[in-house]
Amino acid sequence: VQLQASGGGLVQPGGSLRLSCAASGTIFSINVMGWYRQAPGKQRELVARIISDGDTKYADSVKGRFTISRDNAKNTVTAHLQMNSLKPEDTAVYYCNFDNMIEEYWGQGTEVTVSS
Repeated sequence: VQLQASGGGLVQPGGSLRLSCAASGTIFSINVMGWYRQAPGKQRELVARIISDGDTKYADSVKGRFTISRDNAKNTVTAHLQMNSLKPEDTAVYYCNFDNMIEEYWGQGTEVTVSS
């Protein structure tokens, strides 16, 4: 499975960004796509994840501001993370994760910087 992430960048506080991650290859019917982030000096943490049945989970710090969704196609699954009302504390490197219940994969990190 290969992951290709896109999005990220610099945004002012209160602004919005959209991250996308496409997983391609051997995609089993049951899988989980998620976004994690790691700020400088901190551990990597789960931001949001979505299971193939549509079930979602969010970190408390992003509930009500971030929305994860997914598009399913043959041999490709794309997860989107819509980030609204961004705060400086959302600044981090964001990593896409794909778990097909046998193995998990990580995408390259994409930087999100929230600053005025």
